Amino acid sequence: MTEKELEYLRYPIGKFEKPDNISQDHIKSWISILEHLPSRLSNLVSSLTDSQLDTPYRPGGWTVRQVVHHVSDSHHHSYTRFKWALTEDKPLIKAYFEQDWANLFDTKTAPIQMSLDHLAAIHFKLVYLLKGLTDEQWSRSFIHPEGNNEVVLKENVGIYAWHGSHHYAHIENLIKREGWI
Repeated sequence: MTEKELEYLRYPIGKFEKPDNISQDHIKSWISILEHLPSRLSNLVSSLTDSQLDTPYRPGGWTVRQVVHHVSDSHHHSYTRFKWALTEDKPLIKAYFEQDWANLFDTKTAPIQMSLDHLAAIHFKLVYLLKGLTDEQWSRSFIHPEGNNEVVLKENVGIYAWHGSHHYAHIENLIKREGWI
């Protein structure tokens, strides 16, 4: 497999590219992506067998099961980060070791339905919150400890819309490559 092919498997929709000027249209589009992700992901993976769920989406990558649990965990963190930024002045958030979480027993073996249900619940709460934010609130931010980067909420919604779509594409591409449709 060539380096270009591996890069496509890792980033099937490309890396997140922040627009120079994030408009209300961007925000509305990203919220819509987040709103529909739980049902789209559930529809994509619910009929997969355990063997299929335990297949890596790329060489050296996580299994479908690990990806589903990761999206649930990650988007839970995102919801908390929004809440912190809305209630504290530029809080320093806590990062977590995604790779280590993905290698925990539950992430490798648990039924995916628990994470699909969790994702639906956390996105219901997240989308409800996001739809009610004011322009001033969209400009609030948090500090990510990796690189001490300040992340503005209107950027963060785009990052997580991309993140969900990114992992959805990992699974969708595997399903197509393997002919599981």
